[in-house]
Amino acid sequence: MHAHPLLGMPVAVSHAACSELLRSRNLGRIWVDAEPAADFPAFNLLHRNSLLEREGPAHDRLRTLVAGAFNRGHTARLEPWVRGLAHRLVGELAERIAADGSADLMSGVAAALPVEVIAELLGVPEPERGALRGWSNAIVTMYEPDPGQQRRMAAEQAAADFVDALRGLVAYRRTHPGDDLVTDLVEADAHADELVGTAALLLMAGHEATVNVIGNGVLALLRHPAQWQRLREDPGLDATAVEELIRYDPPLQLFERTAVVDTTVAGHPVPAGTKIAALLGAAAHDPQAFDRPDELDVGRRRNPHLGFGAGVHYCLGAPLARLEVIAALDALRAALPGMQLASEPVRRPDFVMRGLRELRLAA
Repeated sequence: MHAHPLLGMPVAVSHAACSELLRSRNLGRIWVDAEPAADFPAFNLLHRNSLLEREGPAHDRLRTLVAGAFNRGHTARLEPWVRGLAHRLVGELAERIAADGSADLMSGVAAALPVEVIAELLGVPEPERGALRGWSNAIVTMYEPDPGQQRRMAAEQAAADFVDALRGLVAYRRTHPGDDLVTDLVEADAHADELVGTAALLLMAGHEATVNVIGNGVLALLRHPAQWQRLREDPGLDATAVEELIRYDPPLQLFERTAVVDTTVAGHPVPAGTKIAALLGAAAHDPQAFDRPDELDVGRRRNPHLGFGAGVHYCLGAPLARLEVIAALDALRAALPGMQLASEPVRRPDFVMRGLRELRLAA
């Protein structure tokens, strides 16, 4: 544990401390409205009703509803469709590379695939799917330490648009049920605002994290060509490769908790009400938890990474995220086995959400 004056809270950096922090029931997600609250009604509504921002019985009740919906087989139902979509998007990327000499993986595949998958999971109609990516990108900038007023207001506008769209979808599904997660939650009698908050969480967590895993992961493979060669030759490594790509360059670098009672983390006293953060990128390279932590090894067997969280807030969408990344790798292996960097990648200017803005590939 270390004090971090710039973040204004202590941070856990070892794998053991981060794991303890994420699993402790003495630490929780206690939502505090963005201020001034009157300026952020939609952003605050989404988070007050989010599964991620709840603790105790309220969290358990909502998580049971969402887990029950996921357990109805949505990941298995979507698998052929996800694989087909990944192959189509990568095929189109390969065509652009053939025509122009290079093309951007981020806009063409990494950002496009997850948002389509989340839209399909939720049952969002086609006309509104194009807006989801922009809404998600705008809303998550509020999680940065100092987003600035312009991005704060853009996040509120995106949240308001998202709330309006989801309320409309929830109302429609009450009379026109479909084979989707929103319908399952409507039929489980989830509150309307909880439905909207759950959909927002799935969009932001499911979309943003998977975008960055694909981008960061492909870049890691390009910079370690021997590992890409292993994946090309042995698709049986896909499952371990996904876990390793999440560990090697995590899409989420920092996750906050608040002490609900006086407690300790790794022996460090944390008084009630104190915010504390896990630095997941540091935990992922802890030599006490990982053998050769700074090496990329797509066949790594012991890999207790924290990329999907831990404890009661472990990511419910983890199986779907894994499927998306495996589908993208499989499509790249088929259509662009000799892929290489066409230019230096461009990183997003953010800290909490670590990802790329552009990753141009050549054949």
